Amino acid sequence: MTSSRDKVPPRAPRVRAPLLLTAAFVTAAGLAAVYGIAGFGGKSGAAECTVTRALAQRLAPLARGEVAAVTLAGDPRPLPELAFGDAEGARRSLAEWRGRVVLLNLWATWCVPCRKEMPALDALEAKLGGPDFQVVAVNIDTRDADKPKAWLEAAGIRRLAYFADPSAKIFQDLKAAGKAFGMPTTVLVDRNGCEIGSLAGPAEWASEDAIRLVSAALQR
Repeated sequence: MTSSRDKVPPRAPRVRAPLLLTAAFVTAAGLAAVYGIAGFGGKSGAAECTVTRALAQRLAPLARGEVAAVTLAGDPRPLPELAFGDAEGARRSLAEWRGRVVLLNLWATWCVPCRKEMPALDALEAKLGGPDFQVVAVNIDTRDADKPKAWLEAAGIRRLAYFADPSAKIFQDLKAAGKAFGMPTTVLVDRNGCEIGSLAGPAEWASEDAIRLVSAALQR
């Protein structure tokens, strides 16, 4: 007869920790795939932003006056793959602007500060817009698609090309990357698609301070 002392309970397989680690890895990878932000916060793509770090440091003293609220990137990363539509409804991507400096601005007609700064953005495009620079203002109204166009017409905004994302996904993508906290949201992007600096809130983009900052970003 076998006593109770002789009975050895079976040893449970030690797989819980690896399974948890694997699940966490899969979840993280899935989020990166959904939001397209792996390159923004991680190491991948950081090499292409090496020059951006020096540029941001050089521009830091120029973030003053009317653009004092602009935060220059201390550790620049590539922006996510941001998509939106143009005036004809064709799908566009921010990647199409590689080789040019971009002032990416998210705005909406329901956002009072957005509406107030649009004439200044229009004036900035008139002043500096060209082969090396463009203001890319993306409307994120989610209801009446004609309302933003009508408002721009009534406000006399003539220089800015019309771009829109009625799903507002571009805002969510920037929010997931830690670059959108409210409206308007503006990001200054270099020729390699890397963030130079960002601003949560409006600015007087037609001011001498703003023109000096953006002009310095254009210098090769």
